[in-house]
Amino acid sequence: MPAEAREQPRSKGPLLVLGIEASCDETAAAVVRRDGTGRGEILSNVVRSQLDEHRPYGGVVPEIAARAHVECLDVIVRGALDEAGVTLKDLSGIAATAGPGLNGGLVAGLVSGKALALASGTPFLAINHLEAHALTAGLTDGLSPPYLMLLVSGGHTQTLLVEGVGRYRRLGTTVDDAIGEAFDKTAKLLGLGYPGGPEVERAARGGDPKRFPLPRPMIGRAEPHFSLAGLKTAVRQRAEAAAPLADQDVADLCAAFEAAVTDIVIDRVGRAMDMAEDTFGPDRPRWLAVAGGVAANTAIAAGLGGLAQARGYQLAVPPAALCTDNGAMIAWAGAERLALGLVDGLDFAARPRWPLDPDAPAAIGAGVKA
Repeated sequence: MPAEAREQPRSKGPLLVLGIEASCDETAAAVVRRDGTGRGEILSNVVRSQLDEHRPYGGVVPEIAARAHVECLDVIVRGALDEAGVTLKDLSGIAATAGPGLNGGLVAGLVSGKALALASGTPFLAINHLEAHALTAGLTDGLSPPYLMLLVSGGHTQTLLVEGVGRYRRLGTTVDDAIGEAFDKTAKLLGLGYPGGPEVERAARGGDPKRFPLPRPMIGRAEPHFSLAGLKTAVRQRAEAAAPLADQDVADLCAAFEAAVTDIVIDRVGRAMDMAEDTFGPDRPRWLAVAGGVAANTAIAAGLGGLAQARGYQLAVPPAALCTDNGAMIAWAGAERLALGLVDGLDFAARPRWPLDPDAPAAIGAGVKA
């Protein structure tokens, strides 16, 4: 439990929570209802993307992102409330992303959430963005812990055991690039658009994944960590050797890269499944939840589906709109915390780095990504 968290009586009745998300390059707000049995319903989910602002730079520019959040947060929040047909007085809680993420955006979202909570006398909830991803399967699939989770977003690649709200055990992490980051860098290297994930996937559909041999870093290792930097370097070397690149060369490189990433994910998640056996035991149902924007990649999703079936797991993948950054997952995480009687003070500060499992041993070479 964060140091700033405060306890109040648990809630057994329905909860109505507004969620605000501004940790990176989407400004989002949503209203979610959680009933007394723990089931969730999305009443509104408004998202404004900043892709057009950042596309000329090939990546997110923090200063531009922060200004864009400030300019439209009030409109996005009002839109979410209006779409849900509720007012601030109807809310049980107001949740805002407090980290991890870009500091300027986090501050913008937090200030907005705190101001609304103060003005309306509504409990405030500071949400860990990664926890919101981790709990999304409860909103979409009614999934209750424990379950295994693969978090694959632009900035994070981890396998985690979700043991309960606020209780996470990290099994594996990336020691260098996150998978989404590797997709973006590969797309930029090959002259494709931004964001890189969808562009690489689109090009890969017309490519031959076997034409360019690429490594599968970390496959077979006992610890379920990831490494993408060597694969990214190998793509650059193959591209330089084949230059000047024709469209088919780019398609083949994308297909080879996507196939390599898929193989890595299957192997690493399989190892995490091995480590999770003691948690599930012989009789408990086994679930693998996947969250983060990379979960929308069809090749990776198909590979995980095959792995889950082979290992006796059921697979929970939220709709694409709930895999990328959104306010609904923030509102749901807030509702789950509020149901346990957990609220936060208005003095809660932004946390640009906020690991879900702060006690996890550092992965050699991982640095702050641990």
